[in-house]
Amino acid sequence: MKRHLAIALGLLLALGATAQKSTVTCTFDGLPAGSRLLLNEPHGGRLIPTDTLVPDAKGRVKLERYSTQPEFLALVLDQQQSPMLHLITLPKERITLNVTYMPALNLFNLTAAKGSDNMDLYRRFTNLNTRATLNQQTNVVVDSLAVLLSDTPGTLMSAFLVTFYEQYFEQYAPLYKKIRDALVGQYADNDFVRHIDSRLRSALIAGMEAPDIALPNPQGDTLRLSALRGKVVLIDFWASWCGPCRRENPHVVRLYERFHDKGFEIFSVSLDQSRDKWLDAIQKDGLRWPCHVSDLRGWNSAAGRLYGISSIPATVLVDREGNILARNLRGAELERKLTEIFAQ
Repeated sequence: MKRHLAIALGLLLALGATAQKSTVTCTFDGLPAGSRLLLNEPHGGRLIPTDTLVPDAKGRVKLERYSTQPEFLALVLDQQQSPMLHLITLPKERITLNVTYMPALNLFNLTAAKGSDNMDLYRRFTNLNTRATLNQQTNVVVDSLAVLLSDTPGTLMSAFLVTFYEQYFEQYAPLYKKIRDALVGQYADNDFVRHIDSRLRSALIAGMEAPDIALPNPQGDTLRLSALRGKVVLIDFWASWCGPCRRENPHVVRLYERFHDKGFEIFSVSLDQSRDKWLDAIQKDGLRWPCHVSDLRGWNSAAGRLYGISSIPATVLVDREGNILARNLRGAELERKLTEIFAQ
Protein backbone atom coordinates (compact mmCIF):
# COMPACT_ATOMS: atom_id res chain seq x y z
CA MET A 1 0.00 0.00 0.00
CA LYS A 2 2.87 2.41 0.79
CA ARG A 3 4.29 1.86 -2.69
CA HIS A 4 0.87 2.59 -4.19
CA LEU A 5 0.52 5.84 -2.21
CA ALA A 6 4.00 6.91 -3.28
CA ILE A 7 3.03 6.40 -6.92
CA ALA A 8 -0.19 8.35 -6.40
CA LEU A 9 1.64 11.23 -4.73
CA GLY A 10 4.16 11.27 -7.54
CA LEU A 11 1.32 11.49 -10.00
CA LEU A 12 -0.16 14.36 -8.02
CA LEU A 13 3.10 16.31 -8.29
CA ALA A 14 3.38 15.56 -12.00
CA LEU A 15 -0.14 16.73 -12.73
CA GLY A 16 0.01 19.80 -10.53
CA ALA A 17 -2.73 21.25 -8.37
CA THR A 18 -5.54 20.14 -10.68
CA ALA A 19 -5.33 16.52 -9.46
CA GLN A 20 -7.92 15.76 -6.80
CA LYS A 21 -8.01 13.10 -4.12
CA SER A 22 -10.78 10.51 -4.05
CA THR A 23 -11.26 7.82 -1.44
CA VAL A 24 -13.06 4.51 -1.54
CA THR A 25 -13.75 2.71 1.73
CA CYS A 26 -15.00 -0.80 1.08
CA THR A 27 -16.19 -3.18 3.80
CA PHE A 28 -16.45 -6.85 2.84
CA ASP A 29 -18.69 -9.34 4.56
CA GLY A 30 -18.02 -13.07 4.27
CA LEU A 31 -14.35 -13.01 3.25
CA PRO A 32 -12.35 -16.03 4.45
CA ALA A 33 -9.75 -15.29 7.12
CA GLY A 34 -6.46 -14.15 5.65
CA SER A 35 -7.97 -13.01 2.37
CA ARG A 36 -6.09 -10.53 0.23
CA LEU A 37 -7.46 -8.35 -2.55
CA LEU A 38 -5.70 -7.38 -5.75
CA LEU A 39 -6.27 -3.92 -7.16
CA ASN A 40 -6.40 -4.00 -10.98
CA GLU A 41 -5.95 -1.04 -13.30
CA PRO A 42 -6.29 -0.81 -17.10
CA HIS A 43 -3.10 -0.95 -19.13
CA GLY A 44 -2.98 -1.62 -22.86
CA GLY A 45 -6.59 -2.75 -22.98
CA ARG A 46 -6.17 -5.22 -20.09
CA LEU A 47 -6.69 -5.09 -16.33
CA ILE A 48 -3.33 -5.54 -14.61
CA PRO A 49 -2.78 -6.07 -10.84
CA THR A 50 -0.98 -3.03 -9.41
CA ASP A 51 -1.37 -3.42 -5.65
CA THR A 52 -2.32 -5.88 -2.90
CA LEU A 53 -4.81 -4.85 -0.22
CA VAL A 54 -5.23 -6.62 3.11
CA PRO A 55 -8.63 -6.12 4.81
CA ASP A 56 -8.53 -5.17 8.48
CA ALA A 57 -10.30 -7.07 11.24
CA LYS A 58 -13.63 -5.60 10.11
CA GLY A 59 -13.11 -6.63 6.47
CA ARG A 60 -12.37 -3.07 5.46
CA VAL A 61 -9.97 -1.70 2.83
CA LYS A 62 -9.38 1.89 1.83
CA LEU A 63 -8.21 3.30 -1.50
CA GLU A 64 -6.86 6.80 -1.94
CA ARG A 65 -6.50 8.03 -5.51
CA TYR A 66 -5.20 11.27 -7.05
CA SER A 67 -6.44 12.11 -10.52
CA THR A 68 -7.95 14.70 -12.80
CA GLN A 69 -10.22 12.27 -14.62
CA PRO A 70 -12.58 9.40 -13.77
CA GLU A 71 -10.76 6.16 -13.01
CA PHE A 72 -11.86 2.61 -13.74
CA LEU A 73 -10.56 0.02 -11.26
CA ALA A 74 -11.37 -3.53 -10.21
CA LEU A 75 -10.89 -5.57 -7.05
CA VAL A 76 -10.49 -9.35 -7.06
CA LEU A 77 -9.52 -11.91 -4.46
CA ASP A 78 -5.97 -13.18 -4.66
CA GLN A 79 -7.15 -16.63 -5.70
CA GLN A 80 -8.21 -18.46 -8.83
CA GLN A 81 -11.71 -17.85 -10.21
CA SER A 82 -12.41 -14.81 -8.10
CA PRO A 83 -15.41 -12.61 -8.78
CA MET A 84 -14.62 -9.02 -9.75
CA LEU A 85 -15.83 -5.81 -8.17
CA HIS A 86 -15.71 -2.93 -10.66
CA LEU A 87 -15.17 0.63 -9.47
CA ILE A 88 -15.50 4.01 -11.13
CA THR A 89 -14.20 6.92 -9.11
CA LEU A 90 -14.39 10.64 -9.86
CA PRO A 91 -11.97 13.22 -8.48
CA LYS A 92 -12.90 14.43 -4.96
CA GLU A 93 -15.43 11.65 -4.35
CA ARG A 94 -15.64 10.00 -0.93
CA ILE A 95 -17.23 6.62 -1.58
CA THR A 96 -18.38 4.09 1.00
CA LEU A 97 -19.25 0.57 -0.13
CA ASN A 98 -20.54 -2.55 1.58
CA VAL A 99 -19.96 -5.82 -0.26
CA THR A 100 -21.08 -9.37 0.48
CA TYR A 101 -18.89 -12.17 -0.83
CA MET A 102 -21.01 -15.12 -2.01
CA PRO A 103 -18.55 -17.95 -2.73
CA ALA A 104 -21.24 -20.49 -3.66
CA LEU A 105 -22.29 -18.20 -6.52
CA ASN A 106 -18.82 -16.75 -7.09
CA LEU A 107 -20.27 -13.24 -6.78
CA PHE A 108 -19.60 -9.94 -5.06
CA ASN A 109 -22.96 -8.39 -4.21
CA LEU A 110 -22.77 -4.67 -3.52
CA THR A 111 -25.30 -4.09 -0.73
CA ALA A 112 -24.69 -0.38 -0.09
CA ALA A 113 -23.07 2.45 -2.03
CA LYS A 114 -22.83 6.03 -0.77
CA GLY A 115 -21.14 9.06 -2.28
CA SER A 116 -21.24 7.98 -5.94
CA ASP A 117 -24.01 7.76 -8.51
CA ASN A 118 -21.78 5.44 -10.55
CA MET A 119 -21.36 2.98 -7.73
CA ASP A 120 -25.02 3.15 -6.76
CA LEU A 121 -25.88 2.13 -10.33
CA TYR A 122 -23.36 -0.69 -10.03
CA ARG A 123 -25.03 -1.71 -6.75
CA ARG A 124 -28.36 -2.01 -8.53
CA PHE A 125 -26.70 -4.07 -11.26
CA THR A 126 -25.05 -6.50 -8.81
CA ASN A 127 -28.33 -6.88 -6.91
CA LEU A 128 -30.11 -7.68 -10.16
CA ASN A 129 -27.44 -10.19 -11.13
CA THR A 130 -27.45 -11.84 -7.70
CA ARG A 131 -31.23 -12.26 -7.64
CA ALA A 132 -31.22 -13.72 -11.13
CA THR A 133 -28.42 -16.15 -10.24
CA LEU A 134 -30.14 -17.27 -7.04
CA ASN A 135 -33.38 -17.88 -8.96
CA GLN A 136 -31.54 -19.51 -11.87
CA GLN A 137 -32.97 -16.89 -14.21
CA THR A 138 -29.81 -15.31 -15.59
CA ASN A 139 -31.60 -14.77 -18.91
CA VAL A 140 -33.67 -11.97 -17.35
CA VAL A 141 -30.57 -9.89 -16.62
CA VAL A 142 -30.23 -8.77 -20.24
CA ASP A 143 -33.64 -7.13 -20.52
CA SER A 144 -33.72 -5.90 -16.91
CA LEU A 145 -30.31 -4.27 -17.22
CA ALA A 146 -31.42 -2.58 -20.44
CA VAL A 147 -34.31 -0.95 -18.58
CA LEU A 148 -31.98 0.10 -15.76
CA LEU A 149 -29.44 1.66 -18.12
CA SER A 150 -32.14 3.40 -20.13
CA ASP A 151 -33.13 5.21 -16.93
CA THR A 152 -29.54 6.25 -16.13
CA PRO A 153 -27.88 7.18 -19.45
CA GLY A 154 -25.94 10.12 -18.00
CA THR A 155 -24.09 7.97 -15.46
CA LEU A 156 -20.59 6.97 -16.56
CA MET A 157 -21.03 3.45 -15.19
CA SER A 158 -23.71 3.00 -17.88
CA ALA A 159 -21.03 3.29 -20.56
CA PHE A 160 -19.22 0.36 -18.95
CA LEU A 161 -22.26 -1.81 -18.28
CA VAL A 162 -23.74 -1.36 -21.76
CA THR A 163 -20.68 -3.11 -23.21
CA PHE A 164 -22.15 -6.34 -21.80
CA TYR A 165 -24.44 -6.16 -24.87
CA GLU A 166 -21.73 -6.44 -27.53
CA GLN A 167 -23.16 -9.70 -28.88
CA TYR A 168 -26.63 -8.14 -29.09
CA PHE A 169 -25.41 -4.84 -30.52
CA GLU A 170 -27.92 -4.43 -33.35
CA GLN A 171 -30.84 -5.08 -31.00
CA TYR A 172 -29.58 -2.66 -28.34
CA ALA A 173 -27.94 -0.05 -30.57
CA PRO A 174 -30.56 2.58 -29.57
CA LEU A 175 -29.49 2.08 -25.94
CA TYR A 176 -25.84 2.55 -26.91
CA LYS A 177 -26.80 5.75 -28.71
CA LYS A 178 -28.83 7.07 -25.78
CA ILE A 179 -25.89 6.55 -23.41
CA ARG A 180 -23.32 7.92 -25.87
CA ASP A 181 -25.38 11.06 -26.47
CA ALA A 182 -25.82 11.64 -22.72
CA LEU A 183 -22.10 11.28 -21.93
CA VAL A 184 -20.07 12.38 -24.95
CA GLY A 185 -20.24 16.08 -24.08
CA GLN A 186 -18.68 15.65 -20.64
CA TYR A 187 -16.65 12.46 -21.10
CA ALA A 188 -15.59 12.46 -24.76
CA ASP A 189 -12.11 11.14 -23.85
CA ASN A 190 -13.31 8.33 -21.60
CA ASP A 191 -12.35 4.91 -22.97
CA PHE A 192 -15.85 3.43 -22.58
CA VAL A 193 -17.57 6.44 -24.14
CA ARG A 194 -15.10 6.40 -27.02
CA HIS A 195 -15.72 2.68 -27.50
CA ILE A 196 -19.49 2.97 -27.77
CA ASP A 197 -19.13 6.06 -29.98
CA SER A 198 -16.81 4.12 -32.30
CA ARG A 199 -19.15 1.13 -32.23
CA LEU A 200 -22.06 3.29 -33.31
CA ARG A 201 -20.10 5.09 -36.01
CA SER A 202 -19.00 1.83 -37.60
CA ALA A 203 -22.42 0.17 -37.37
CA LEU A 204 -25.11 0.21 -39.99
CA ILE A 205 -28.33 0.60 -38.05
CA ALA A 206 -31.55 2.51 -38.49
CA GLY A 207 -31.05 6.26 -38.61
CA MET A 208 -27.49 6.13 -39.93
CA GLU A 209 -26.42 7.15 -43.41
CA ALA A 210 -26.21 4.24 -45.83
CA PRO A 211 -22.64 3.93 -47.16
CA ASP A 212 -22.42 4.49 -50.89
CA ILE A 213 -22.05 1.51 -53.20
CA ALA A 214 -20.33 1.90 -56.57
CA LEU A 215 -20.21 -1.31 -58.64
CA PRO A 216 -20.50 -2.27 -62.31
CA ASN A 217 -23.80 -3.24 -63.89
CA PRO A 218 -24.02 -6.05 -66.49
CA GLN A 219 -22.89 -3.63 -69.23
CA GLY A 220 -19.78 -2.66 -67.24
CA ASP A 221 -21.01 0.82 -66.31
CA THR A 222 -20.56 1.88 -62.68
CA LEU A 223 -23.81 2.50 -60.84
CA ARG A 224 -23.93 4.33 -57.52
CA LEU A 225 -26.45 3.91 -54.73
CA SER A 226 -26.16 7.65 -54.02
CA ALA A 227 -27.52 8.40 -57.50
CA LEU A 228 -30.93 7.22 -56.24
CA ARG A 229 -31.12 9.90 -53.54
CA GLY A 230 -34.68 11.23 -53.41
CA LYS A 231 -36.21 7.76 -53.75
CA VAL A 232 -36.95 5.05 -51.19
CA VAL A 233 -34.46 2.30 -52.05
CA LEU A 234 -34.32 -1.36 -51.19
CA ILE A 235 -30.74 -2.64 -51.33
CA ASP A 236 -31.25 -6.33 -52.08
CA PHE A 237 -28.29 -8.67 -51.56
CA TRP A 238 -28.89 -11.91 -53.43
CA ALA A 239 -27.33 -14.48 -55.82
CA SER A 240 -28.46 -16.81 -58.57
CA TRP A 241 -27.36 -19.83 -56.51
CA CYS A 242 -29.36 -18.76 -53.42
CA GLY A 243 -32.62 -20.75 -53.29
CA PRO A 244 -34.35 -18.53 -50.68
CA CYS A 245 -33.40 -15.47 -52.73
CA ARG A 246 -34.94 -16.89 -55.87
CA ARG A 247 -38.11 -17.85 -54.00
CA GLU A 248 -38.33 -14.32 -52.59
CA ASN A 249 -37.88 -12.65 -55.98
CA PRO A 250 -41.53 -12.88 -57.15
CA HIS A 251 -42.60 -10.98 -54.05
CA VAL A 252 -39.90 -8.34 -54.63
CA VAL A 253 -41.08 -7.95 -58.23
CA ARG A 254 -44.66 -7.48 -57.07
CA LEU A 255 -43.62 -4.75 -54.59
CA TYR A 256 -41.58 -3.00 -57.28
CA GLU A 257 -44.58 -2.94 -59.59
CA ARG A 258 -46.84 -1.66 -56.83
CA PHE A 259 -44.64 1.11 -55.44
CA HIS A 260 -42.21 2.10 -58.20
CA ASP A 261 -44.37 4.91 -59.58
CA LYS A 262 -44.60 6.36 -56.06
CA GLY A 263 -40.84 6.67 -55.73
CA PHE A 264 -39.62 3.16 -54.86
CA GLU A 265 -36.44 1.74 -56.40
CA ILE A 266 -34.45 -1.47 -55.98
CA PHE A 267 -30.67 -1.63 -55.99
CA SER A 268 -29.79 -5.31 -56.45
CA VAL A 269 -26.32 -6.44 -55.40
CA SER A 270 -25.46 -9.93 -56.59
CA LEU A 271 -22.97 -12.13 -54.75
CA ASP A 272 -22.51 -14.23 -57.85
CA GLN A 273 -19.16 -15.21 -59.34
CA SER A 274 -20.52 -16.22 -62.74
CA ARG A 275 -21.70 -13.38 -64.95
CA ASP A 276 -23.74 -15.74 -67.14
CA LYS A 277 -25.62 -17.27 -64.19
CA TRP A 278 -26.24 -13.82 -62.75
CA LEU A 279 -27.72 -12.48 -65.99
CA ASP A 280 -29.73 -15.66 -66.58
CA ALA A 281 -31.34 -15.36 -63.12
CA ILE A 282 -32.22 -11.71 -63.71
CA GLN A 283 -34.02 -12.66 -66.93
CA LYS A 284 -35.75 -15.79 -65.63
CA ASP A 285 -37.02 -14.08 -62.46
CA GLY A 286 -38.21 -10.98 -64.31
CA LEU A 287 -36.15 -8.53 -62.27
CA ARG A 288 -36.91 -5.64 -64.59
CA TRP A 289 -35.56 -2.73 -62.52
CA PRO A 290 -32.40 -1.15 -63.98
CA CYS A 291 -30.10 -1.17 -60.97
CA HIS A 292 -28.27 -4.50 -60.94
CA VAL A 293 -24.63 -4.51 -59.86
CA SER A 294 -21.93 -7.03 -58.97
CA ASP A 295 -18.16 -7.27 -58.81
CA LEU A 296 -18.56 -11.07 -59.25
CA ARG A 297 -16.49 -11.78 -56.14
CA GLY A 298 -19.07 -13.85 -54.27
CA TRP A 299 -18.76 -13.52 -50.50
CA ASN A 300 -15.82 -11.18 -51.05
CA SER A 301 -18.13 -8.65 -52.67
CA ALA A 302 -16.99 -5.15 -51.73
CA ALA A 303 -20.59 -4.09 -51.05
CA GLY A 304 -21.33 -7.22 -49.05
CA ARG A 305 -18.29 -6.64 -46.85
CA LEU A 306 -19.15 -2.96 -46.47
CA TYR A 307 -22.62 -3.85 -45.18
CA GLY A 308 -21.51 -6.81 -43.08
CA ILE A 309 -23.50 -9.34 -45.10
CA SER A 310 -22.96 -12.88 -43.81
CA SER A 311 -26.09 -14.54 -45.20
CA ILE A 312 -28.54 -13.93 -48.01
CA PRO A 313 -31.16 -12.91 -48.83
CA ALA A 314 -30.44 -9.69 -46.96
CA THR A 315 -32.00 -6.27 -47.42
CA VAL A 316 -31.41 -2.70 -46.33
CA LEU A 317 -34.23 -0.18 -46.74
CA VAL A 318 -33.00 3.38 -47.32
CA ASP A 319 -35.07 6.55 -47.10
CA ARG A 320 -35.14 9.48 -49.53
CA GLU A 321 -32.33 11.25 -47.68
CA GLY A 322 -30.04 8.22 -47.91
CA ASN A 323 -30.45 7.06 -44.30
CA ILE A 324 -31.11 3.49 -43.24
CA LEU A 325 -34.72 2.84 -42.28
CA ALA A 326 -34.51 -0.87 -41.49
CA ARG A 327 -32.53 -4.02 -42.19
CA ASN A 328 -33.65 -7.46 -43.32
CA LEU A 329 -37.29 -6.66 -43.99
CA ARG A 330 -38.81 -9.20 -46.35
CA GLY A 331 -42.18 -10.54 -47.32
CA ALA A 332 -45.16 -9.13 -45.43
CA GLU A 333 -42.97 -7.01 -43.14
CA LEU A 334 -41.43 -5.20 -46.10
CA GLU A 335 -44.81 -4.68 -47.71
CA ARG A 336 -46.25 -3.20 -44.50
CA LYS A 337 -43.31 -0.82 -44.19
CA LEU A 338 -43.58 0.37 -47.79
CA THR A 339 -47.34 0.82 -47.43
CA GLU A 340 -46.71 2.94 -44.34
CA ILE A 341 -44.06 5.06 -46.08
CA PHE A 342 -46.05 5.78 -49.23
CA ALA A 343 -49.27 6.45 -47.34
CA GLN A 344 -47.68 9.54 -45.81
